[in-house]
Amino acid sequence: MGPSGRGKTTLARLLLGLEKPDEGRVTVTGRLAAVFQEDRLCPQLSAVANVALALPGHGEQTARQALEELGLSGEDLTKPAALLSGGQQRRAALARAMLAPAEGVVLDEPFKGLDEDTAALAMAWTKRKADGRWLLLITHDPEQAAWFGGNLWQLGAP
Repeated sequence: MGPSGRGKTTLARLLLGLEKPDEGRVTVTGRLAAVFQEDRLCPQLSAVANVALALPGHGEQTARQALEELGLSGEDLTKPAALLSGGQQRRAALARAMLAPAEGVVLDEPFKGLDEDTAALAMAWTKRKADGRWLLLITHDPEQAAWFGGNLWQLGAP
């Protein structure tokens, strides 16, 4: 947690192996999944197909169920991700990361752009789906950080 420009996203990118440290090294064991600040969905694929990409052997039914639990339904499940609202894309990205077979999940502002009720639904769903894995929640919102519990690291001045 911390103000903008303090290195929260850089820390996430270092953990994910997307950046190299200027000094020393970063070692993470096991597989990681992530929700980035920007939604990284395949725009031509449906929400279900995007989530199913992370589900070897589980496929579309598990993806569909997760998306329905996150409030997507009907044609929103099957139309191209590029045609979904920002909040719908956000929930698809969240579902894909949380269902991926990984020991840890890096969540960089995963609830941004969601209205209060949808954010509460997505937060509760995320907590249920953590299932013993560690989560790194990067947020500006102290209430979100407190709700998830765990250890809180403040980067930069409060």
